[in-house]
Amino acid sequence: MAQKSIDLPSASDNDIFSAPFLLGNVGAPFVIGMAVGYFAKKMLKTALFVGGGLVVLMFAGEYYGLVTINGAQLEHVADTAAQAAKDSGSFLVDRLSTITTRGVSAVTGFSLGFKLG
Repeated sequence: MAQKSIDLPSASDNDIFSAPFLLGNVGAPFVIGMAVGYFAKKMLKTALFVGGGLVVLMFAGEYYGLVTINGAQLEHVADTAAQAAKDSGSFLVDRLSTITTRGVSAVTGFSLGFKLG
């Protein structure tokens, strides 16, 4: 009587601490999240730098009588820009949370990248 061979999955297929599992499910999403967070922070700083420069130029123009600035409208524009930044930040976090089944590593990477940026 001939014996039948049964293919059993290797231990590395079921091992959640194996390098292929961790790299695919934890490492790569973390690095992606960190890159996105770093980029988002740098872009936010750049936007604030440019926006601040424009406000200073407007104040200088008002001082020399070239333009008139309405404080209420300036505050409304600042509120709109802050809301847009919040919306884009929440969009990025929501999108990163769908990369893996749990999304924890990508969001953690985003938080770390944002802090480092």
